[in-house]
Amino acid sequence: MRTWPGAPYPLGATWDGWGTNFALFSEAADRVQLCLFSDDEDENGMLTESRIDLTEVDGFVWHVYLPGVAPGQRYGYRVHGPYDPPRGFRCDGSKLLLDPYGKAVEGDVSWDESLFSYQFAHPRKRNTTDSAPHMPKNVVINPFFDWGHDRAPQIPYHETVIYEAHVRGLTLRHPDVPPHQRGTYAGVAHPSVVAHLQRIGVTAVELMPVHQFVPEQSLVARGLTNYWGYNTIGFLAPHNRYSSAGQRGEQVGEFKAMVKALHQAGIEVILDVVYNHTAEGDHRGPTLCFRGIDNGAYYRLDGTEPWRYLDYTGCGNSLNARHPHALQLVMDSVRYWILEMHVDGFRFDLASALARELHDVDRLSTFFDLVQQDPVVSQVKLIAEPWDVGEGGYQVGNFPPLWTEWNGKYRDTVRDFWRGHPDTTPEFASRLVGSSDLYATSGRRPVASINFVTCHDGFTLDDLVSYDNKHNEANGENNRAGADDNRQAGDHGQPATCQRRRRA
Repeated sequence: MRTWPGAPYPLGATWDGWGTNFALFSEAADRVQLCLFSDDEDENGMLTESRIDLTEVDGFVWHVYLPGVAPGQRYGYRVHGPYDPPRGFRCDGSKLLLDPYGKAVEGDVSWDESLFSYQFAHPRKRNTTDSAPHMPKNVVINPFFDWGHDRAPQIPYHETVIYEAHVRGLTLRHPDVPPHQRGTYAGVAHPSVVAHLQRIGVTAVELMPVHQFVPEQSLVARGLTNYWGYNTIGFLAPHNRYSSAGQRGEQVGEFKAMVKALHQAGIEVILDVVYNHTAEGDHRGPTLCFRGIDNGAYYRLDGTEPWRYLDYTGCGNSLNARHPHALQLVMDSVRYWILEMHVDGFRFDLASALARELHDVDRLSTFFDLVQQDPVVSQVKLIAEPWDVGEGGYQVGNFPPLWTEWNGKYRDTVRDFWRGHPDTTPEFASRLVGSSDLYATSGRRPVASINFVTCHDGFTLDDLVSYDNKHNEANGENNRAGADDNRQAGDHGQPATCQRRRRA
């Protein structure tokens, strides 16, 4: 195939109408191969793969331009270099890798031992089996879209009513949504769903993760899935399973059409984003993307035992927000969703993990500095989940100006007041009028507090105020999530029908 040198920026696969530029960062690599997959199948029923060596390198960015390569082209990478886990290196040319800047993904991970760089029976031995047959593939996209007269609603915080929603859950059983659009971006954009949101007074839809994510192997083995999606593998790609139009780039246009429809109804779109960790897990996890490209650049490694990952998230790894290229990925991703996908804001999952410079959460970390000075990112709604699972991770009230926070203290106080705990009235009053003890000294106004009582992490509001104990034995999680079975609010005017037993 004819190749040109191309350019190191922008990263990812960029189609210009005539050909496509491919660019991938890796400081650890000795050799990088771009893998293109055709629609033809070999004798084993696998897509035919052709490999192109990227010989041009600028600032550790490997790049090439391929004339004639157009939207719909499937691709991935193979990164050759040191595989030395005790020193923190995990390059493995036998593993097909997703592009960190890929804007669309076709297919799913098909869990197989070949996805791992070690043998299950002998963990100290290399596994060099080709993983490509079991990997999804990136897709070159057409970025052009007719936005018409689309404009951001720009609703001020004091008038904002945020509705946390799941793309699939919001639309899957709506009788007016065509069956093939239920559970998809098109379903969210359907006039009946939009009318429902308007009717209940919603001004912003906060979508649970729509970045491309991967259900964990342990869940899939039990016939389950990661329904919520907090297990990201692609920070620029809309999740392909939420597309009714197809997975060869159609998911991008469908997502944009959803945003356009909601904007026309005066409703903002906020994304729940998970930049604190990825779907590759800890040292026992698969090699799907970042680990095989540049393990030390993308992940926080233990300084004394580099084979081990620092984990402030409870998910096996933490993104290395101290590294310039990992930070660039986060900022480029956020900027992409604003400029190209027209979203109006973000809720940052476990945001404290992004603020860790060494170990402690640093209120003036590099990440916050970048957000503060960015002329695009600083102008949208920025909502922090102000905690992580590491020591000192609970940071309610400590985020800098421009940021709002899920106010965990408001949540806890309102729950205590509802349950009739003694001596909660003074604090309840303080929380209700803006929690000045948390925000006034930092120059933030009461709107810095995102007031909520429950969310996806707990019971529904009805269950929360109605029952004491969980009763969800059918959930497959040993009754660790779901609704409660005993009344807790019987003296607060709830109707007697709420005393029924239920399952989530």
